[in-house]
Amino acid sequence: MPFPGQTAMRSPKEVSTLILRKLMPLLIISYIMSFLDRTNIGIAKGRLEIDLGISATAYGIGAGLFFLTYALSEIPSNLIMHRVGARFWITRIMVSWGLISAAMMFVTNEWSFYIMRMLLGVAEAGLFPGIMYFLTQWFVRKERAKANGLFLLGVSFANIIGAPLGGALLNMEGIGGLHGWQWMFLIEGLPACFLAIIVWKMLPDRPTKAKFLSYEEAADLEARIAAEDAEGSAASGTHKLSGVWKDKQILLVVGIYLSEQIAVYALSFFLPSIIGTYGDLSSFEIGLLTAIPWIFAALGSYFVPRFANTGSKAQKLVSTTMIGICVGFTLGAISGPVVGLIGFCLGAFCFFAMQPILFTFPASRLSGSTLAGGIAFVNTIGLFGGFLGPYVMGYMQDATGSKLAGLWFVVAVCAVGAFLSFFLKYGELDKETSDSDAVAVSAR
Repeated sequence: MPFPGQTAMRSPKEVSTLILRKLMPLLIISYIMSFLDRTNIGIAKGRLEIDLGISATAYGIGAGLFFLTYALSEIPSNLIMHRVGARFWITRIMVSWGLISAAMMFVTNEWSFYIMRMLLGVAEAGLFPGIMYFLTQWFVRKERAKANGLFLLGVSFANIIGAPLGGALLNMEGIGGLHGWQWMFLIEGLPACFLAIIVWKMLPDRPTKAKFLSYEEAADLEARIAAEDAEGSAASGTHKLSGVWKDKQILLVVGIYLSEQIAVYALSFFLPSIIGTYGDLSSFEIGLLTAIPWIFAALGSYFVPRFANTGSKAQKLVSTTMIGICVGFTLGAISGPVVGLIGFCLGAFCFFAMQPILFTFPASRLSGSTLAGGIAFVNTIGLFGGFLGPYVMGYMQDATGSKLAGLWFVVAVCAVGAFLSFFLKYGELDKETSDSDAVAVSAR
């Protein structure tokens, strides 16, 4: 019982709920903007071909080059964030990517397109793995998949609003002497710079720096997370960054994530053009139909990850959703508009039902700077899928004349990912319920 005038310490569950309410809206909005700015060229694809003469293959290369420079910059970025703190580093990332994304309006040919996409990759590198690492400092293990899933709602929301918004902005063609795609890059890029100011003022680096938690609540949370991290690191035996790429479980996560990312970005960049084959549709109508699968992606990321509160449940959910991606893309490849769109909805549902769960596996085995570098390593290799997916889709479209041909490549690699998922294990023995709550109660 608290002394007179002393505020009662909230339970771990109440603290977790408060953290979600305070941090998640800002993180979600930040990721919405980043995903809009990396994928809005999917909406501009047709106009870039007409206005600048950029072929489907060149478009695929440019779309993918973002991920090459992004991936190469991931580990250094996350290690820097571990040293300087999330508040400063995420603010820096947002300002630089916002300015470069807006500068995409000055692209004039294939080479300038390639250069700007590469610069955007360097600027934005570290945002996703940085926030994945940031969340491990705020949530105990059994709550991380849920937190990751809520954060990944940003991807779904970006695709839900991005396609109709991009289609509407393309209709600004000729205003002020600019093409519609130039307005789109400008209007969707600059807001990230203004949001960075809010991030700088409102995002605390760690629980003990959060004004909305008492010192006792914050210290208790950090102690419970530190105990879990030490347990997982001791069980896995991976204590240094140099050992991450020797850890078989981390390599399994990398392989699965690579296959999933090939599917995610193949759909992100090419779904508008696939839907364009369904009939005589306007840019806005294509944008609306493109948004539908991402509504299902949002449902997947919101409802499924919360059930992954043990290692065995997490493994089963990853396997099931990877199989679901294979089934969904197969339907998209062999079916007409209605069933094909249903297939893409199934695939999108599984994307972000699976991804937040998958990122709990490295956090069950690593800690400290090794965890920061390890998450970035997973994302680095996985993001080569962001290059391979668009490149193969573009190449196969040019080679066959069919916008659907590349989907079979996606099905094949996701089948490999599904196979790998059956061998996943957490860093320590499964527990149906975590001891962290009991530790917190005894510490009071």
